[in-house]
Amino acid sequence: MDKEKVEQLKIQMQQWLNEAEEFINHISPVQLYTAVGVVLFSFILLLIIHLFKRTTSNTIVLAGLSGSGKTYLFYQLRDGSAHQGTVTSVEPNEDSFILHSEEDKKGKLRLVHVVDVPGHSRLRPKLDEFLPQAAGVVFVVDSMEFLPNCRPASEYLYEILTKASVVRKKVPVLLLCNKVDKVTAHTVEFIRKQLEKEIDKLRTSRTVVSDADISNGYTLGVPGEPFSFSQCHNRIIVAEASGLTGEISQLEKFIRENVKP
Repeated sequence: MDKEKVEQLKIQMQQWLNEAEEFINHISPVQLYTAVGVVLFSFILLLIIHLFKRTTSNTIVLAGLSGSGKTYLFYQLRDGSAHQGTVTSVEPNEDSFILHSEEDKKGKLRLVHVVDVPGHSRLRPKLDEFLPQAAGVVFVVDSMEFLPNCRPASEYLYEILTKASVVRKKVPVLLLCNKVDKVTAHTVEFIRKQLEKEIDKLRTSRTVVSDADISNGYTLGVPGEPFSFSQCHNRIIVAEASGLTGEISQLEKFIRENVKP
C-alpha cells in the first residue's frame, strides 16, 4: 500500500471517529448507560449459552451382557448395517458420528459419541471410564436368551443403576430388548417384570451389592414395597429393537432426546 492510500485511510478513520464522538455527545447519559448495559447483558448471556453447549455431553453408552447384540446396534447406528457386528468386542468400540438415519437431513446436526462397552465381566470396569460423561445409558438385553441370563443381567443392571455417576446426574437409562424379530423372543413387558422381580430380590437380600452402592449409600426402590423401575432416581425407559434387521427407531429416538441436534 503506497503512502497516499495510507494517508487517505487515516483521514477516513479520523472522520469516523469524529462522527462517533459527535453521536455519543448527543446521547443522554441514561441512554448511553442503558445501551452499554444491554450490550454487556447480551455478551454475558451468549457466553453462558456457549459454555453450556460445550459442557453438555453427547456420549451414549451401550452396556449389557456379552452376546446381547450391542455391537450390531453400534454399527447400525453408524453405518446402517450390522456387517461387522458378529465379532464379540474385547475392547470398547467408540466413535463420534451423525446417526446413519439422519445423513440425508438438512441443517446442522450434532455428532453423537457412542461407546459400546464389552459385556464380559472382566472387562466391565471399563464402564466406569465412560459413565461420568454419559448423556444416556442403553442397557441391551437379549430377548431370545433372556431367561438363562436374567440373573446376571439383573446384577449388571443393578450395578449401573446404583453407580454414583448415574444417580447424582440422573442419567436416563434405556432398557432395550434386542432381537425382538425372532419368533422365540420374549415380550418387552415380560422382560421388564422379570428384571424388576430379580432386582427386588437383589436389593432385599443384599447378596449382590455394587461398589457404588456401598461407598455412596445409593439404594433402589422404596423400603417395604416391591421394586419398580418407576421408583428409580433417574428415568428408565423400556423399548425394543432388532440390531440384525435394523429396526432401531426407538433407540434413535432415545439418543436424540438426550443428545440434541
